Amino acid sequence: MNILFVMYDQLRFDYLGCTGHPHLRTPNFDRVAAMGVRFSDTFVQSPICGASRMCFYTGRYASSHGAQWNGVPLRVGEITLGDHLRDLGMDCWLIGKTHMKADAKGMERLGLAPDSVIGARQAECGFDVRIRDDGLWAYGPDGYYDEKRSPYNEYLKSKGYPGENPWADFANAGVENGEIATGWIFANDDKPANIREEDSETPWLTGRAIDFIDSADGPWLAHLSYIKPHWPYIVPAPYHDMYDAGHVPPALRSGIEREDPHPVYGAYMQGRVARAFARDEVRNKVIPAYMGLIRQCDDQLGRLLDHLESTGRLADTMIVLTSDHGDYLGDHWLGEKDFFHNPSVRIPLIVFDPRRQADATRGTVCGALVESIDLAATFVEAAGGTVPDHIIEGRSLMPWIRGETPPWRDFVISEYDYSATPQCVQLGLKPRDARLFMVFDGRFKLIHAEGGFRPLLFDLANDPDEFRDLAKGDGHEAEIDRLYEYLARWGRRMSQRVTRSDAQIEAGRGQSLRRGILPFLADGSEVDEELLERYRGPQTNLYSP
Repeated sequence: MNILFVMYDQLRFDYLGCTGHPHLRTPNFDRVAAMGVRFSDTFVQSPICGASRMCFYTGRYASSHGAQWNGVPLRVGEITLGDHLRDLGMDCWLIGKTHMKADAKGMERLGLAPDSVIGARQAECGFDVRIRDDGLWAYGPDGYYDEKRSPYNEYLKSKGYPGENPWADFANAGVENGEIATGWIFANDDKPANIREEDSETPWLTGRAIDFIDSADGPWLAHLSYIKPHWPYIVPAPYHDMYDAGHVPPALRSGIEREDPHPVYGAYMQGRVARAFARDEVRNKVIPAYMGLIRQCDDQLGRLLDHLESTGRLADTMIVLTSDHGDYLGDHWLGEKDFFHNPSVRIPLIVFDPRRQADATRGTVCGALVESIDLAATFVEAAGGTVPDHIIEGRSLMPWIRGETPPWRDFVISEYDYSATPQCVQLGLKPRDARLFMVFDGRFKLIHAEGGFRPLLFDLANDPDEFRDLAKGDGHEAEIDRLYEYLARWGRRMSQRVTRSDAQIEAGRGQSLRRGILPFLADGSEVDEELLERYRGPQTNLYSP
């Protein structure tokens, strides 16, 4: 069996037809949900692109792998999904984005050449690269944001789009009065991107995925990782005007959230992106474009599904659809991600397993508490392996997919290191104190902030919109203490003994005795006589100094 692991960047859990969006129709996402299982309560382990993706790719929490912010290298030697799957005879390929930064110093220290096979894999999150394009080819007075080569820009140039950076000038910009109307400015987001739809980013990457599928020898995992619907929020015709302000849901926010807010939350509400999304005219431009980007993603998913079906590959390919985090879009007076309300930290997850063992759960919804790190464990089991749970901290979802009810977790965890942000500076924090932790048990959500701050607490049974921070007052100490005990239990997890499994430890017990290491014996009766045989008997060659 092969695995097609599809990730959309910044796709909210509730912006799909099958998850209940009132206006957005996504027949192809819904098609996969009808074929498989939709996991309705799935959470990322960090609400920021780079850190979240490293959790997906290692199956480990952010504080375990250490790459907790965009641009922070994943340390050399960290075991990844590719390492696990290759041990099981499955290739692991990348098509699209990873947001991975290589640990160049670590590679240099160990003498790993970037152009060697092992060096390339260390530099690419453990993947073999079919094509990598992280999709943010911004450029300004000091040069490019991403200094790597852009395969997509090269493609656009081959199609006749002029200039140094057609990603910025065409794919992510419209035209107004003969001038570039950049998608970086929200006021332009209702304009069609100045590009043929078939040349825009999502169709381009879908084409590269189809090329891979047609040429690949199995078994393989292909990580098809789209940049959209991530900003810039601008989309080509006909998707630019499929939706308008009348399709924009009311902002999920309340004045009570701005009354004596938690200091960290308050700092985020004062940020530039939050101030922009607090304006209705911004939301009315951005959200229709965001919906158009999702509709284009859905149409391209349909193209991919149709190709798999017509070539017979649908029968032997597991399909996983998910996102690296959500997008506030003005909810809770915020934009972007970066905090722990559901629009940011909760993600869509749909899994289709073509094998008969999954027949009983087709078209169902599973409400178990799922973490993004569970996918690494799921892929290992799906590939026929045993999950190395001294390395991978997630749990396989295969029992749920087979219709079983396994022992499961009581809570989920997410972490956020915001030391690189203006909010850290605004709050006067040292970088090591700019850290947040979320623990959620399915009803109560606790957010702990380092640096001497009080926690936040939400009761989603009585306040599903997460407006009322119960930790502002008294009366919820028992819930706070209980959730802190969960956080402490998680903090005591065994996370760094990754070179020796429990089974190896158990199998190794007593081996030193049988190899002659017999310390602390009073008279020898403490051990079996067999262990002393080599140390007893006549001394035939007496030593004479």
